[in-house]
Amino acid sequence: MDLHRDAAGVMHLRATHLDDAFWALGYCHAMDRGLQLILTRLVGAGRLSEHLRAGDEAVELDTFFRKLNFAGDVEATARRLTPRARAACEAYCGGVNHRFSRHGLPWELRLLRVPFAPWSLADLMIVARLMGYMGMAQTQATTEHLLVQWIQHGLDRVRLEELFPGRLGGLDETLLRQVTLAERVVPSGLPWGEAAVAFAASNNWAVSGALTASGRPILANDPHLDINRLPPVWYETVLEWRHHGRRRYAMGASLPGVPGIVVGRTPDLAWGVTYAFMDVVDSWVEHCREGRHRRGEGWEPFRQRREIIRRRRGAPVELTVHENDHGILEGAPREEAWLLCTRWSGAEPEAVAASLEAVCAVLEAEDARQGRTALAGLVNGTWNWVLADRHGHIAYQMAGLCPRRRPGVSGLFPLPGWDPANDWQGWVPPEELPRQFDPPEGFIITANDDLNALGRVQPINFSMGPYRSERIRRLLQERRPLTVADMQRIQLDVRSAQAERYLELLRPLLAARLDRHPETARALLDWDGAYRPDSRAATIFEHFYAGLIEEVFGAPAQGNFGPRVLAHLRERTPVLSYLFATLDRVLLRERSAWFGRRTREEVYRAALDKALARPAPPYGHDRTVRIGHLLLGDRLPWVPGLTRQVRLPGGRATVFQGQIHRLPGRTLTIAPSYRLVTDLAEDAIHTA
Repeated sequence: MDLHRDAAGVMHLRATHLDDAFWALGYCHAMDRGLQLILTRLVGAGRLSEHLRAGDEAVELDTFFRKLNFAGDVEATARRLTPRARAACEAYCGGVNHRFSRHGLPWELRLLRVPFAPWSLADLMIVARLMGYMGMAQTQATTEHLLVQWIQHGLDRVRLEELFPGRLGGLDETLLRQVTLAERVVPSGLPWGEAAVAFAASNNWAVSGALTASGRPILANDPHLDINRLPPVWYETVLEWRHHGRRRYAMGASLPGVPGIVVGRTPDLAWGVTYAFMDVVDSWVEHCREGRHRRGEGWEPFRQRREIIRRRRGAPVELTVHENDHGILEGAPREEAWLLCTRWSGAEPEAVAASLEAVCAVLEAEDARQGRTALAGLVNGTWNWVLADRHGHIAYQMAGLCPRRRPGVSGLFPLPGWDPANDWQGWVPPEELPRQFDPPEGFIITANDDLNALGRVQPINFSMGPYRSERIRRLLQERRPLTVADMQRIQLDVRSAQAERYLELLRPLLAARLDRHPETARALLDWDGAYRPDSRAATIFEHFYAGLIEEVFGAPAQGNFGPRVLAHLRERTPVLSYLFATLDRVLLRERSAWFGRRTREEVYRAALDKALARPAPPYGHDRTVRIGHLLLGDRLPWVPGLTRQVRLPGGRATVFQGQIHRLPGRTLTIAPSYRLVTDLAEDAIHTA
């Protein structure tokens, strides 16, 4: 076995067998990302209070993860592992533990006297489930809770249908108004009832060799995640081994905590991923009393799980979690009440077991069809996999454990839990999910957009809109033949198709305001939609867009957010940033029930006049973020060559995402966490 770093600091791991390469990967993750490994374990297992922090915030976070029980069902998961996946897991854990047992934990953790415990299958499960849930399935759960609160506040079916057309099947407003919400997106201190959620946005595309200069496919991927953290999410590496006498390699981005390459390529195949927005989280309304829930004509007891959260200083906190086949109950079922029970398909034992097999299988796939079959099994979350092979094929597969629901039900709203007809009825097979193989136009794009049209089922209830996908499509169509450099330029593009759509409607209004607001109206009228740091027009448009949302959804009327709730959602959560395309369905309509008695032009004029009258500094004036340490935060020592601050271009709807959310206690920064382009004509990846 040979380990060495190249000139860029990327670790190359050369081994005889793939399992040996996984052992070396575990060793290197422990060596270079030991802090990340252990902190991930402590967070996902709900043990921060025990080892690092003793405050109420740590207890609250531990409570959240103890309820989810990410480390549960270890034995059930182990029984489902294939021999190949089991060998990979044992090899990886062996490498991690070899490093830690001989060199100890990172100095930060030794200073805090965090004890060493061997890395195990339970820890792989925690990382896999965190990867699939946080900011992804959690987004879905948060949105569905918000909708229940919104309905309780008076949102009617007509306006709801404008937001989610065709997705209201099974909605019972009367029942949802009876629900007691234990966990609220909007605090009860505001007019209607706190959760600061994380989220992600990404792009990937593959182009046929018929459109490229090399004559072979090119694949590009740029996952957008929270970037203001050290160490970063990904660990770039090159694995080398021999398979049936042939030299094999896999290179790209790995995720510390689990074996495999998440984004990358082998000699035969390249693959990239985005979040799919498949709805894999459902809630049911449970009629509860005396520790039981109604089921059919009878009453059944909840299963109870007792958790003890130990604290570094202070008395332990005891927690009782109630569960049934619909998931985890929110609240205590002692008194008669209607409470929500929530289930996530990624928590199923088969989800982690299948995903660990998939990360092994894709490394041995010889073409896009085999790779698509392998990655269809990576169901710890919901993913859009785009693939390209050396034979010239390109493919797409949506992956995830998609629940099969009763006909006419979308999963967006809670259903009565006492009716067995509302239970999940198994999983939708990969062949019915959105997928493509060698499409006639010669390229495949996913960008967290609605891809329901590519499948036999409709797994997506809401998405982040078509804007980035539209922009990538336009850029791919503008140039022939395409090269790696072209793909890299597209990844850096900051023109917004969303802004262009609004500008088409704004231009007549802007022309009429040149006399009153000559500088700001002219700047917006001449704007090309690019979110560059020096652009004042981008600032003006953002003022307009925020004002438009306030005009339509922030008015103090029944069913609206209202000004205080809207301010909370904007300033303390990123909710509006992942629902913006849903809001655009209303804001771009010519007529809408949300406009009240006003026309669209009247609503736009009100928001535009306020925006044009405001000062408009360059867009980049407040877009500098400071990179923080996972444990030390901003208290980082000076290190030569280390970039401490980053100024972000881009916006919510640009290919190069640039979103900054200054939430209580932290800044959430969504931007490219890793950029990869690879041409199947060469054995190389181009990354940044």
